[in-house]
This record gives sequence, C-alpha cells and structure tokens, in this order.
Amino acid sequence: MGKGTSLIDAATVENWLTRMSDELRADLGPAAIPELGIVGIYTGGVRVAEQLHSRLRLTLPMGTLDISFYRDDFSHIGLNPQVKTSHIPFDVEGRTIVLVDDVLYSGRTTRAALNTLFDYGRPARVILCVLIEREGHELPIRADIKGQTLALRVDQQVKLNKEDLGMTIMEAESRA
Repeated sequence: MGKGTSLIDAATVENWLTRMSDELRADLGPAAIPELGIVGIYTGGVRVAEQLHSRLRLTLPMGTLDISFYRDDFSHIGLNPQVKTSHIPFDVEGRTIVLVDDVLYSGRTTRAALNTLFDYGRPARVILCVLIEREGHELPIRADIKGQTLALRVDQQVKLNKEDLGMTIMEAESRA
C-alpha cells in the first residue's frame, strides 16, 4: 500500500449494500419491485448495480451505461480510452429507474448518465444510489440512497477494489 492509503473492507460495503436494498424496498413498496429497472454506470457502478439487482431479486435484466461521450469535462480529463457499449434491455419510458454508481463527487458523471438515460426514453422516476457520496459537489445533484458520506481532501480519491467489493481511499493521481 502506498502512502496515505486506507481501506474500507468488503464486509462493510456488503452491509451498506444490504441496507441500500432494504431502503429501496421500503421506499418503493413490494408492488413496484417487479417493474423496477436498474442501470449501472461503468465501471464501478455496474458492479454495485449487479449487487443491488441480486439482492432485490429483480426479474428485469440489468442495464449499463457508458457516459464517455456525454461528459462535459473532456478538456480536463480527456476521453476514456476504453469506451464500452451502453445497453438497456427494457423500456425506460414511464418506468422507475434506479441509477447506480460507486462514488458521487462532483455530480458531472450523474448529469452525463441522466442525459444518456433520457436518450432511451422518459422514466417516471429516477432514484440515484451510490456507495459513497463525497462532499464537494459542483452540481446540485445528491444521492437518494447511499452507503456512506465521506469528507475527503481534494487530493484524495476513493475507488472500488477490482478484486472484491472493498474500497480504497488514496491520494489522487496527478493529471500533469
């Protein structure tokens, strides 16, 4: 582990996911669950969405979004070199959609995801679920359901681990 690195273990994240799925059930009620559409934002959001999809025992297949072409900050971060295909295998029109990401920070990814989602139709409602909501929003976007709120320094970032559902908090990489 590098300097300034700390971990949120997979068991903690599993507990957050269980609580988040319970909150969704309570918010929506049992009648809404069979028609619920869940959509994960690549890449971390897809992994979180898979977990929520399984816990909610949804029958509709899960959707995925790649928001690379909808970002408004190309000049700062550049185009993602690994563009993936968005796929929503159900009708979005008039449906309640759970939009899922691993971390909400500036709000720009969520804004881009909403723009992408509306290309597929007009949902009745969009519920934003994230594992981590960081302080420091640049847009007026907040999570409806979240695992945890973290106050991190500007020079820190939090990422979902590739090997498990744990998360790592570390010093942000310089873009220079």
